[in-house]
Amino acid sequence: MGDSKDESEKFQEELIGLDPHDPETQAFAEHLDKMKRQRPGYTVEGYLEGVQDFADSANRTSGHQRLVAVIVVGLILLGVLLTIWFALGDILAIIF
Repeated sequence: MGDSKDESEKFQEELIGLDPHDPETQAFAEHLDKMKRQRPGYTVEGYLEGVQDFADSANRTSGHQRLVAVIVVGLILLGVLLTIWFALGDILAIIF
């Protein structure tokens, strides 16, 4: 089912000629692992890993990219709050 290769052997072809102890090479190998990782998108865990990747990327950025990430998160939260507000209004209208 899964590969029994460990981290050092997983990307041998992509990392030929690079020092495996170099922090930039390790970051590149981690990036390759994220790009090739297959996770189910139809489960809660899959969605949460996607949100975690977005949050990690947003925390590493600065300037306009960070502003866009903050705006996207704010719009998502605004949508959630409006949905809850209207749902509570409908529930209270039904009850009373």
